[in-house]
Amino acid sequence: MRMLGRQLATARRAAGLSQSGLSTALNINEETIASIEQGRRTLKPDIAEILDDFLGTKGTLAAGVANLPEVDQFPLWAEEYMDQERVAIALSWYDALVVPGLLQTKSYARALLSGRVPAYDSDELETKAEARMERRNILHRKEPPTLSFVIWEPALRWPTGGRQVHQEQLQLLREYSELPCLSLQVLPLDRAHHAGDAGPFTLLETPDHQHLAYTESQRGSQWVSDPDEVSILARKYAMLRTQALTVEDSRSLLDRLLGEQ
Repeated sequence: MRMLGRQLATARRAAGLSQSGLSTALNINEETIASIEQGRRTLKPDIAEILDDFLGTKGTLAAGVANLPEVDQFPLWAEEYMDQERVAIALSWYDALVVPGLLQTKSYARALLSGRVPAYDSDELETKAEARMERRNILHRKEPPTLSFVIWEPALRWPTGGRQVHQEQLQLLREYSELPCLSLQVLPLDRAHHAGDAGPFTLLETPDHQHLAYTESQRGSQWVSDPDEVSILARKYAMLRTQALTVEDSRSLLDRLLGEQ
């Protein structure tokens, strides 16, 4: 992917074009071009053919795409996910044990990060908590993404960080549930079975309408780009939304939980 990215950048510069100029000429998102050139995003076959025709690279990029190894874990670190999260036009997020990162208060985030083994030092802990807060900026963009969250009920009942931190977190969730760009649903404990028993995951749509998924475990993270695998997770998420409480009933549950504090 990095090699293809360098080839694209070289061909673009040889044509006397900036990333912005190429974006305008082909109506491809500039961030997409930048990500491909940096090796952070897969060059798709149809875009490779368009670029080959426009830049006169005689099928070089398309041939490179055709011979890329089939890898679903491209990178192993979460920074790539955060880059994509900043520009996503849609996010669908299921979490089972904690409140999703985009919806956390700083105190709640700090409490979660404080439980890490091995422990972060105080400076690193504060830096990571602050970085998590910066991610919430996408909720307040002029044109925010379409956001959907399904949260399993135990994540809302565990008093992470103590009573006050728990209450502040529930209150923030209640406030966010009123945002016009955001749908928040709670998957209740009384369901005999549900589609999320294999763990949390996130679905993401990029500005150029590429559909990706992201999963995390205790010892790693994984991007899922294969369309068949993304489709499976999308179907799981659709089922979870039918198994969860409605948006209105989820707000009522949050109100009851806040009343118990």
